[in-house]
Amino acid sequence: MIEKQIEDFSIEQIAKSGQCFRIHKEKDGSFSNVAFGKHLRIIQKNEQVLFDCSETEFKEIWESYFDLKTDYHKIKASVDKNDSYLTKAVNYGWGMRILNQDLWEIIITFLISQNNNIPRIRKSVAALCEKFGEKKITPEDKIYYTFPESETLASAKMEGLAGLGLGYRDKYIYKMACSVADGSFSLETLKKQDTATAHKMLTDQYGIGNKVAACIALFALHHVDAFPIDTHVKKILAEHYPDGFPYEKYKGYAGILQQYMFFYDL
Repeated sequence: MIEKQIEDFSIEQIAKSGQCFRIHKEKDGSFSNVAFGKHLRIIQKNEQVLFDCSETEFKEIWESYFDLKTDYHKIKASVDKNDSYLTKAVNYGWGMRILNQDLWEIIITFLISQNNNIPRIRKSVAALCEKFGEKKITPEDKIYYTFPESETLASAKMEGLAGLGLGYRDKYIYKMACSVADGSFSLETLKKQDTATAHKMLTDQYGIGNKVAACIALFALHHVDAFPIDTHVKKILAEHYPDGFPYEKYKGYAGILQQYMFFYDL
């Protein structure tokens, strides 16, 4: 267990933010997360955050995962004080951060997210991991499951994805698994692209539209200029920015501000 003092960080807000689906609040008030094949327990009291891992694991995985080297105070301070809505949004979501998540996992989880709600997404992701992921046990005897590999889902066939609450999305997931497994869609190539090129590569894939592509770019490729527009954000833009959101004012990090707005509306 290591202790860090972190400003502008709320694990509870991050868990509820709709960008990740495997961070859970436990009965004792702590949070558990599974990412990159690792299980992490987190305890937070104000700016004091306890991570149940070694210093090496923290440096190798979690420091980047939680984007702890980015100055979110500076980002929030840049918001135009005359923009009352955005000011309220960043104050409300004061502890929000954009996670650096596993690309493969985010592609699949956001395919699942289409026309779906957060509780159902969580349930489907958990079922997918339990059925096809690797079973592991923490030193405290807590069982968890890793996110399944593309080869595993491809070999499961469409029939294997039945009963997981995926609905029509099962065909998107199966096709993507096959494309990644056989190398026709390269995740490593995708990681090297700029936002516009990555967006085009993603929307060329079966089942991925503009919103899902933008979410993947923002939450896995860390293209913080990507600006996902779902029903929540569409409503916000229509109500508070009828003349258009000031993207140029926040060029290079508008996607972070989008997440504050999304969370505030959610």
